[in-house]
Amino acid sequence: MYNSLVERCFDDCVDSFRRKTLDKQEETCVRRCTEKFLKHSMRVGMRFVELNQGAATQD
Repeated sequence: MYNSLVERCFDDCVDSFRRKTLDKQEETCVRRCTEKFLKHSMRVGMRFVELNQGAATQD
C-alpha cells in the first residue's frame, strides 16, 4: 500500500527535477494526494467491515 501511495502521488505531483526538495506547489499536491488516498483506504476498510457484519447476521 505504501509503495502504491508513493508512486501515485509522485507521478501526479512532481513535474521536474529542478531541485533536491519539493517546491511549495508540489508539496501541497503530495499532501492532498496522501490525505485523499488514506481517506479512501479507510473508507474501503470500513465498508468491508460493514459488509462482513451484514453477512454474519444473515447466516
